[in-house]
Amino acid sequence: MNGNPNPFQNLAAVSDYVLETPRKVPGLADLHKMAALLLAEQAPGAADILVVGAGGGLEIRAMAEMRPDWRFNGVDPSPAMLDIARQTTSFCAERTQLNHGTAIDAPAGPFDGAVCLLTLHFLDWHERLETLQEICRRLKPGGVFVAAHHTEIEGQAQIWLARSAAFAAGPTSAPGQAAASAEAMAERLPLLSQDREEACFREAGFQQPSLFYAAFSFRGWVMTA
Repeated sequence: MNGNPNPFQNLAAVSDYVLETPRKVPGLADLHKMAALLLAEQAPGAADILVVGAGGGLEIRAMAEMRPDWRFNGVDPSPAMLDIARQTTSFCAERTQLNHGTAIDAPAGPFDGAVCLLTLHFLDWHERLETLQEICRRLKPGGVFVAAHHTEIEGQAQIWLARSAAFAAGPTSAPGQAAASAEAMAERLPLLSQDREEACFREAGFQQPSLFYAAFSFRGWVMTA
């Protein structure tokens, strides 16, 4: 890892995750709906879905509401975030398995599809490639993978991160707050350009990564194993 303290291990720091994250990520509810629709193209019936970075449980909840015939296996390295996910997904607990760890600790599958949302921007190239390889080898041939996270946009990471931070803070934010948040994120997050993102997907074994979501500094791709 990059050596930075992980705030997601702190229960107090993540206690409001379910309430705050939809406010901070533009179109998050629609991103979840789009992810489910893209997965369903290759998994129209009952399916097993792998969720990497499942802490909080928001994407599982959204997909479970849309697809009552899907089963979910989520993995996350934060026990605090998994506790929140268990609460969030309590209505579909009988078809949701949550595990402590990273992608390498996930069951072997094979899975019909997988998602990794708001997670990969925390990982440097080596960690990201390893994570993607572990996801790819757990998917059935042709299985769909959806990823979305912060990306470096045209060499202007801090500008676009500031716009995302301003969106998250809302109209009452103090002057300069977004810029300060963007500077901190730019220092902390090992962001990749869109070209390097897609190169990493391909090196991990995925085919035809295609951009489907763009919102300030966030980008989302769909691809197949």
